[in-house]
Amino acid sequence: QVQLVESGGGLVQPGGSLRLSCVASGFSLEHYAVGWFRQAPGKEREFVAAISPIGARTYYADSVKGRFTVSRDNAKSTVYLQMNSLKPEDTAVYYCTSGSSMSTWDRDFDYWGQGTQVTVSS
Repeated sequence: QVQLVESGGGLVQPGGSLRLSCVASGFSLEHYAVGWFRQAPGKEREFVAAISPIGARTYYADSVKGRFTVSRDNAKSTVYLQMNSLKPEDTAVYYCTSGSSMSTWDRDFDYWGQGTQVTVSS
């Protein structure tokens, strides 16, 4: 059974940091690109970051560039999203997803996790 499970979300103060993890099972994650998307209440899901299958290429939304870093450890079937200098506007449910190629479009990804809540508030 193909599964992606996110963890690491929580409540953090503005300026703080969190590291999200996405663990894959039921397939070989090393063959797939992985994307991170987020959805805030009342808003559409938006692209955050993506990483190529072996991690050689990464891509970020302008809103998180310089603050977020995506990485992966294929030996652990895990992809990470390190989030620094968090802002209230980063508050959202964060989802990881896998696909055959890097993309900023959610329609290009196949499998999705259940999401993890990130809340940035003082």
